[in-house]
Amino acid sequence: MDDLRTVKHLYARAGFGLRFADLSKAKHISVNKALKDLFKTSEADQPLTVVKSNVDMMTILKGDGEAKKMFLQQQRQQEKDLNLAWFNQLNTTDAVLREKMTLFWHNHFACRVNNAAYAQQLNNIQRSNALGNFKELTLQVSKSPAMLQFLNNQQNRKNHPNENFARELMELFTIGRGNYTEQDVKESARAFTGWGFDKDGLFVNRIGQHDAGQKSFLGKSGNFNGEDIINILLEQKQTARFICGKLYKYLVNEVPDPTHINAMADLFYAGKYEIKPLLEYVMTADWFYDNKNIGNLIKSPVELAVGLNRQFYISYQHPEVLLEFQRTLGQTLFNPPNVAGWPGGRNWIDSSSLMYRLKIPSLILNGGLIDFAGKADPEDEAYLAATRNRQTAVNTRVQTLPDWDKFLDGMPKHLSNLEIAQFLLEPKMCQTVQDAVVQAAELKTLAIEIVSTPEYQLC
Repeated sequence: MDDLRTVKHLYARAGFGLRFADLSKAKHISVNKALKDLFKTSEADQPLTVVKSNVDMMTILKGDGEAKKMFLQQQRQQEKDLNLAWFNQLNTTDAVLREKMTLFWHNHFACRVNNAAYAQQLNNIQRSNALGNFKELTLQVSKSPAMLQFLNNQQNRKNHPNENFARELMELFTIGRGNYTEQDVKESARAFTGWGFDKDGLFVNRIGQHDAGQKSFLGKSGNFNGEDIINILLEQKQTARFICGKLYKYLVNEVPDPTHINAMADLFYAGKYEIKPLLEYVMTADWFYDNKNIGNLIKSPVELAVGLNRQFYISYQHPEVLLEFQRTLGQTLFNPPNVAGWPGGRNWIDSSSLMYRLKIPSLILNGGLIDFAGKADPEDEAYLAATRNRQTAVNTRVQTLPDWDKFLDGMPKHLSNLEIAQFLLEPKMCQTVQDAVVQAAELKTLAIEIVSTPEYQLC
């Protein structure tokens, strides 16, 4: 089983873990071959299409109270449908590397917008460019109605510049805090004046609202527009370092290694921000497979649930329970806490979430009851206020259907309890866990005990 460690590590970081059904193949392939397979299966780009229409909020809200209530209900239902559609895709896709990187860009270009059609479009932009070119991704995100609305660039016009988008573009999306001045923010905001979208959600460059005056930005002067600003930002090598630093924490280790990050940045910058060669470099580097980088990252709530769902082929009689899991554990897709996204790492764990995280695997595999506690998301308050007559039960039955036959059929015969545990867990087991799994008499019980350990929270 130790020979599998590197391939298992690759699939844990580039996807959501290996299934037992993949074990026989994984035992006989190299890391390079496994990575090629991951890229090949991720060539396909499967966009989300569950939201068919754009709810025009401004038109609806001009109506009466009943129209507003109906709008809120329709909006909320579309948001739920979109969330569950992506969750289902994460659970079933073969394009795991593309979806894993879509999750990364979803958090990097964090956005929450009360329009599911716009959110779906932005998610599809992130997916289609997830393994492509960062410059093209940044440009398309910057022109998306979701981001233009979220960061107020729809209100950015000549003589009345709105600095919100310009500031976050630098601080969070490209060059990072401390590498620009307040004057750079002001000049960048002027360059983005006029960028907006129409009632159909299509990007429009409103020439009459654009400030065509001379601008000075990061040491350059000219009649810059938004695309010019993005080009100048990507000319700064600090942008490559900033992106690679975040990617290192996502794929390798929460503790930055400047030597490795700088090497990543050199390649990323010289390669004109192509993402695939950067990932190939990281995932074939010897240091990626160092012991200190294996089993050391805390799974995000989505990674935890998706990995469990994929390993045990779980289906949900009431998929809405997945929304409650996300809310309770602090990561609801399409609803980051702010423009900086989820901080991740050790921030996923606190005294209340840890209890749920340790209980959830056994509850899902046993179809048990769980008390979903906690305050409603602020974005839900209007919806809840409009639908007071709909009460949510305190205890919700998970009602899941793990495919135990498929799980057990995929498991090679004659594996010892310890070998099964070593396959399901990324970090090495402590003696207490080893003792517990050795004593387990039945495979189902064994599997549930393993995924209920603290070690299963790590990848």
